[in-house]
Amino acid sequence: MDPFIGEIIMFAGNFAPRGWALCEGQLLPIAQYQALFSILGTMYGGDGRTTFGLPDLRGRVPVGPGTGPGLPNVRIGERGGSTTH
Repeated sequence: MDPFIGEIIMFAGNFAPRGWALCEGQLLPIAQYQALFSILGTMYGGDGRTTFGLPDLRGRVPVGPGTGPGLPNVRIGERGGSTTH
Protein backbone atom coordinates (compact mmCIF):
# COMPACT_ATOMS: atom_id res chain seq x y z
CA MET A 1 0.00 0.00 0.00
CA ASP A 2 1.30 3.45 -0.89
CA PRO A 3 1.79 5.94 1.95
CA PHE A 4 -0.48 8.96 2.32
CA ILE A 5 0.98 12.46 2.11
CA GLY A 6 1.38 13.64 5.70
CA GLU A 7 1.42 10.14 7.14
CA ILE A 8 3.62 9.60 10.20
CA ILE A 9 5.17 6.17 10.68
CA MET A 10 7.33 4.69 13.41
CA PHE A 11 10.78 3.77 12.09
CA ALA A 12 13.64 2.26 14.10
CA GLY A 13 16.48 3.84 12.09
CA ASN A 14 18.41 7.02 12.80
CA PHE A 15 17.72 8.40 9.30
CA ALA A 16 14.64 9.12 7.23
CA PRO A 17 13.92 6.59 4.47
CA ARG A 18 13.94 7.95 0.91
CA GLY A 19 10.91 10.16 0.30
CA TRP A 20 10.29 10.70 4.03
CA ALA A 21 11.44 13.32 6.57
CA LEU A 22 12.09 13.08 10.29
CA CYS A 23 9.56 14.96 12.45
CA GLU A 24 12.05 17.23 14.22
CA GLY A 25 10.28 20.57 13.90
CA GLN A 26 12.32 21.65 10.90
CA LEU A 27 11.11 24.15 8.32
CA LEU A 28 10.62 23.00 4.74
CA PRO A 29 10.25 25.07 1.55
CA ILE A 30 6.64 25.29 0.37
CA ALA A 31 7.75 25.33 -3.28
CA GLN A 32 9.35 21.89 -2.89
CA TYR A 33 6.58 20.30 -0.76
CA GLN A 34 3.35 21.95 -1.98
CA ALA A 35 1.11 18.91 -1.41
CA LEU A 36 2.35 18.44 2.16
CA PHE A 37 1.98 22.17 2.86
CA SER A 38 -1.62 22.02 1.63
CA ILE A 39 -2.32 19.50 4.42
CA LEU A 40 -0.21 20.90 7.28
CA GLY A 41 -0.31 24.63 6.57
CA THR A 42 1.53 26.51 9.32
CA MET A 43 0.16 24.38 12.18
CA TYR A 44 3.74 23.47 13.17
CA GLY A 45 5.52 26.70 12.20
CA GLY A 46 6.82 28.51 9.17
CA ASP A 47 5.78 31.81 7.64
CA GLY A 48 3.21 30.35 5.22
CA ARG A 49 4.76 32.24 2.30
CA THR A 50 7.98 30.34 1.69
CA THR A 51 8.23 27.86 4.58
CA PHE A 52 6.16 25.56 6.78
CA GLY A 53 7.12 23.37 9.71
CA LEU A 54 6.97 19.68 10.47
CA PRO A 55 5.85 18.53 13.92
CA ASP A 56 8.61 18.01 16.46
CA LEU A 57 8.21 14.48 17.81
CA ARG A 58 11.64 14.21 19.43
CA GLY A 59 11.03 12.56 22.79
CA ARG A 60 7.31 12.32 22.07
CA VAL A 61 4.78 9.81 20.77
CA PRO A 62 2.05 10.65 18.23
CA VAL A 63 -1.47 10.42 19.66
CA GLY A 64 -4.69 10.69 17.67
CA PRO A 65 -6.93 13.72 18.25
CA GLY A 66 -10.22 13.47 20.09
CA THR A 67 -11.22 12.01 23.42
CA GLY A 68 -11.98 8.69 24.98
CA PRO A 69 -13.81 7.49 28.10
CA GLY A 70 -12.29 9.31 31.09
CA LEU A 71 -9.70 11.09 28.94
CA PRO A 72 -9.36 14.81 28.16
CA ASN A 73 -9.92 16.13 24.63
CA VAL A 74 -6.70 16.25 22.56
CA ARG A 75 -6.40 18.74 19.70
CA ILE A 76 -4.23 18.27 16.61
CA GLY A 77 -0.73 19.60 17.31
CA GLU A 78 -1.28 19.81 21.08
CA ARG A 79 1.59 18.85 23.37
CA GLY A 80 0.78 17.01 26.53
CA GLY A 81 1.99 14.62 29.16
CA SER A 82 4.88 14.95 31.54
CA THR A 83 8.16 13.25 32.29
CA THR A 84 8.39 11.27 35.51
CA HIS A 85 11.73 10.04 36.85
